[in-house]
Amino acid sequence: MSTSQSAAAPHPARRRFTRPVPVSVNGVVIPSAAIARETQHHQASDPDQAWMLAAQALAIRELLSQEAERLSIVAEPIEDGEGRRETPHEARLRALIEREVVVPSADEGACRRYYDANIRRFRSPDLFEAAHILFVAAPDDIAARVRARESAMALVGQLAEEPAGFAAAAAAHSACPSSKQGGNLGQVSTGQTVPEFEAALRGMIPGLVHAEPVESRYGLHVVRLDRRVDGEVLPFDLVRDRIADYLDEAVRRRAQQQYVSILAGRAQVAGVDLAAARGPLVQ
Repeated sequence: MSTSQSAAAPHPARRRFTRPVPVSVNGVVIPSAAIARETQHHQASDPDQAWMLAAQALAIRELLSQEAERLSIVAEPIEDGEGRRETPHEARLRALIEREVVVPSADEGACRRYYDANIRRFRSPDLFEAAHILFVAAPDDIAARVRARESAMALVGQLAEEPAGFAAAAAAHSACPSSKQGGNLGQVSTGQTVPEFEAALRGMIPGLVHAEPVESRYGLHVVRLDRRVDGEVLPFDLVRDRIADYLDEAVRRRAQQQYVSILAGRAQVAGVDLAAARGPLVQ
């Protein structure tokens, strides 16, 4: 490659994002500086994505502002539960949405259907009281894994003959801080341990040591299950309000997005695609 070719090729670390054409709503241009400031409020994988999200947000606000002006919307700023007070502009946009976007509340039947279709979401977690002895071995250290498995297998055999020796074995061999408590992990619930460990607990009988070592990214575990308490399905009456709030919010977001689509369809919007916009209209 020639020197001139090398100089012309952009270094990956110096790549600059490409800003789109100027953004405007019915001839009102949204300054690039305003979009740049707005990007800090939008998480994105790259600068282009952040710029696009910020441009969409500001274009929607401008679109709503123009509609509020057209409808002569007047509103008094209010405070939220944390003492934050709206600006007059935020109050007008809120009042516009409240007036123009009608959102029906989820009734008893809708909540019941959601509950029945998603019953697993409303089950309390299983609880396990367990103990373990950890032989540390990095996942990519094959030799260490072999040694750890051999040691763990030998210990499983010993404990099968002398179960009462678990605490002493944990104190002597375990690399986990729980070794000071005889390997006792206390009470753990769904999602609090690595998947392999949890899967082993689910298949065990309380009071017994797992028939073979359990392998995880930390090494090899000799596991004993002391007690298991299966989770229970929460009654509908206990979660009905939570379901209603979730369904109401989902319907509200869809209705607001449809409202923006209708307004955008009547407007002259340049430099941004409002049909792809997501998220709350008023923040």
